[in-house]
Amino acid sequence: MCRYKDTNLGIKKHDFNVKRGAMAAFLTDGREIIVPVSMFPNIKSLSRKQREEWMIMDDQYFSFEAISKIFSVKDLLKV
Repeated sequence: MCRYKDTNLGIKKHDFNVKRGAMAAFLTDGREIIVPVSMFPNIKSLSRKQREEWMIMDDQYFSFEAISKIFSVKDLLKV
């Protein structure tokens, strides 16, 4: 888990079908964060099919099969 402002946070799930041009991250503390995909150029360049091939690592990092960059919970919260 990621320690952020006295809270342990992790990622449970991603969803790109919430709103056009945005992605939702469902956190372990029950919150849902919606961020614009434009803030993540590597993710924005992925096709719809490639965006479906994501993985969560250690509850706090996520990545996609098509790119080598690893993102964290803190990356989502900076937006």
